[in-house]
Amino acid sequence: MAPLITVENLNKEFNGTPVLKNISFVLEEGDILGIIGRSGAGKTVLMHLIRGVDEAPTSGRIIYHISACNKCSHIELQSRSGEKCPVCGGELISEDVDLWDEKNAKLKRRIMTRTAIMFQRTFALYGDDRVIENVMHALNDINYPPEKQVSRAADLLDEVRLSHRMMHIARDLSGGEKQRVVLARQLAKEPFMLCADEPTGTLDPRTANIVHQMLKDASVGNNMAMMVSSHFSQIIEEICSRAILLEDGAVKRIGKPHEIIESFMEDALDNETFEKCKIGEDILQARDVLKRYITVDRGMIKAVDGVSFNVSEREIFGIIGTSGAGKTTLSRIISGIIEPTGGEMNIRIGDKWIDMTKPGIENRGRAKSYIGLLHQEYDLYPHRTVLDNLTDSIGLEFPKELAMRKAIITLKMAGFTEEKSKDILNRLPDQLSEGEKHRVALAQVLIREPRIILLDEPTGTMDPITKIDIKHSIMHAREEMDETFIVVSHDMDFVRDICDRAALMRNGKIVKIGPTAEVLEFLTQEEKEIMSKPES
Repeated sequence: MAPLITVENLNKEFNGTPVLKNISFVLEEGDILGIIGRSGAGKTVLMHLIRGVDEAPTSGRIIYHISACNKCSHIELQSRSGEKCPVCGGELISEDVDLWDEKNAKLKRRIMTRTAIMFQRTFALYGDDRVIENVMHALNDINYPPEKQVSRAADLLDEVRLSHRMMHIARDLSGGEKQRVVLARQLAKEPFMLCADEPTGTLDPRTANIVHQMLKDASVGNNMAMMVSSHFSQIIEEICSRAILLEDGAVKRIGKPHEIIESFMEDALDNETFEKCKIGEDILQARDVLKRYITVDRGMIKAVDGVSFNVSEREIFGIIGTSGAGKTTLSRIISGIIEPTGGEMNIRIGDKWIDMTKPGIENRGRAKSYIGLLHQEYDLYPHRTVLDNLTDSIGLEFPKELAMRKAIITLKMAGFTEEKSKDILNRLPDQLSEGEKHRVALAQVLIREPRIILLDEPTGTMDPITKIDIKHSIMHAREEMDETFIVVSHDMDFVRDICDRAALMRNGKIVKIGPTAEVLEFLTQEEKEIMSKPES
C-alpha cells in the first residue's frame, strides 16, 4: 500500500504545557490504524490535527500524499496520480502537502473535503428531519446532483444497514442508529480517510459491535483509510491492522493490535482498597411510582410501572436493564426532571421528608437543589475555564482564593491528582481529553455539595484505567463527603465493582432488587449479551 499520511515529529502545547510530544508514524491508503491510551494521552488532539481542525501544531509536520487535478478542485489518492480526474477529465498530479503550512491553505481546504471525522458523543444530525433527508443534506453539501440524491442516499443507508429506518425522524432513533446515520453522512463525502474518535463510547456493547462492523465494511468497501480511537479493546483488535499506544502525549509503542492492547492493560490494575462503608438510614423512598405516556402509534406506554424501592445514606445503588426497560425515565423522576403519573417519590432533607411528586419551592423545588445529576450527554461551558465551569458558571460566587481552593479539593475528589488539578484550572474544555471532561463534569456536580448524586452511564466513554479512576472518585466522595450515589448503567463490570445493591428493570417494572451479585445472577442470557462489556 502507498502512504497517505506521514506524521513527522509532531508537537502540540496548550499554554506552554506539552500535550503531544514528537509523534511520528505513517498511515497507508486503505489502512485502519487504532489509537489507544488513557484519557488525557492526547488521542483527540492528535486526530483533530490530522483532520486539520482547531489550532496548528506547535512544531512538526503532517504530510498528505495525494494527487490533485490540474483543472478542477478534486483530490484523489496519490496512487491514482497520472490518471484522468473522475470529475472533469483533467490529469491527477502527485503532490506531498504539508497540511499546516500556510502556503498550502487552499490545498488544505480541498483535502478536508475528502476527509471526514466522527466525534465522540456528538451525533450532529438534523433532529427534526427524516433519516434519508439527513443523508441528502450531506450530499447537497458536496453539490451532488439533486436529481440523483434520493437514490444515492438510499444506497448509503443500505450500506450502513439502516434502510428500515429511512423514513423515521432522526431524533427518535436509538444511539446506535444515530451513529450509523452519522456514518452514512460521512460516507456521502466519499472520503479517502475517516477519523473515528470514540465512535461507540456511549453505546451498549451489542450495538457497539454493529457499528464497529459498519466501520470496517465501509473502510474495505471504499478503500478508505481510517484512524480509530477507542476504549473498547475489541474494536482495536477486530478491525485495525496496526495500533499506537499513546502515553502522556508520546508514542509508547506501535505494533500489532493485540500486542498494544496487552501493553495498555498492564497498567489497568485496581489495587486501591476501601473500608466497608457504614450505610445509614433511608434517604429516598419510592412507592408505586408510575409513569404513562400516550403515543399515536403505540397507544398507552407504561415507561415506569408501579415500582417501589428505598435508597440509604452513603449507599451506591445501581439501576440496570436493557434499552427501553424504563431506567432512564425512573432516573428522571428521581432527579425531579419529570413528574410521575402516580405514586410517591420521597427524599429526606435533614429531618424532613419531601414528596418529589408535588410541585413548588417547598416541595420538589427544594429537594432538587440537593440532587446532583451527571448525564452521559453532559455539557461544559466551552468558552469558560475549568475554574469558571466549577464556580461562576453554576452560580457559586467565591473570592478567587477560596474558589481555587474549593475547585482543587473537588477535582481531587473527582479523580485528579492535586498537581493535575492545579494544572487544568485555567484550561478550556476543548483542551481536555474526553475522560478529563467527564471528571470535571463530575466535579461540577460535587462542588454543589448534593445529598444524592445520580450518574447516568458514568463510564460510557472511559478507557479501563480511567474507569478505575472514576470508581475511586466515587468511593472517595462517599468516604469523605458522605455522598449517596444512584448509578444508571449498562456496564455490568462497573456495577458489580461499585454498587452495594442494584435494581433490575424489565418493561417498566423492577423484577429483582437486592445485593448486586444476586441481581446480576438474575439476568437472562440475552440481557447479559446486551449489557456485559466485551472482555478487555
